[in-house]
Amino acid sequence: MKIIIVTGATRGLGLAVARQCIVDGYKVVAVGRSMSEELTFLIQQYPVCIVFERYDFSDTAGIHLFAVQITKKYGRPWGLVNNAAIGRDGVLATLHERDIAELIKINVEAPILLTKYILRSMLINRGGRIINVSSIIAATGFNGLSVYGATKAALAGFTKSLAREVGKAGITVNTLAPGFMETSMTSALKGGDKLESIKRRSPLGYLAKVEDAAYAVSYLLSEKSSSVTGTTITVDAGSSA
Repeated sequence: MKIIIVTGATRGLGLAVARQCIVDGYKVVAVGRSMSEELTFLIQQYPVCIVFERYDFSDTAGIHLFAVQITKKYGRPWGLVNNAAIGRDGVLATLHERDIAELIKINVEAPILLTKYILRSMLINRGGRIINVSSIIAATGFNGLSVYGATKAALAGFTKSLAREVGKAGITVNTLAPGFMETSMTSALKGGDKLESIKRRSPLGYLAKVEDAAYAVSYLLSEKSSSVTGTTITVDAGSSA
């Protein structure tokens, strides 16, 4: 059973990806800061197929040891889904420097470091899948999310160069760029007209679901995507068209 590490897997998109990976026959190492009711229920349903590992990616100094422990405990992973991220809704002029630093640390530095250490096992295996979860905001922009958008654009750039570095080892690296979805990340936008505006922008007239994005991850993890690397798959119900 191939091992897939999914970060930020306690809710939202990460939870949907973990669930889809189980359906696809993988064993999932679900990583998060704290256990959620939703993940607890998923583990109760599939106790053999998914485990939870607690980690807070604001602690970048501990990522090396964490990656080593994961590999020793569960074996060399086939896939890594870098989904864990934080969002800060606020214009740059008033955004606190602490918030900017935290966004960059958790959304950029942490996934790069985790990839660095998990990648070593994939290089030994001569195969694997790395998926970096970005956002359509990296390409389209959005008022009040300039730093968040910058971090997601950084991940997309990271994907392209890393794909060139590791392609000859049979490892693919791709970016998933979801649009706004009904998750805790977008819950802060529900108080105003922002979400309704986003829905109207979509040709389909609705927000993409987390399951839609999870299906894209399913494809990118599979053997069917062996010739797909260094690219971005957008799942946003057409709102960036």
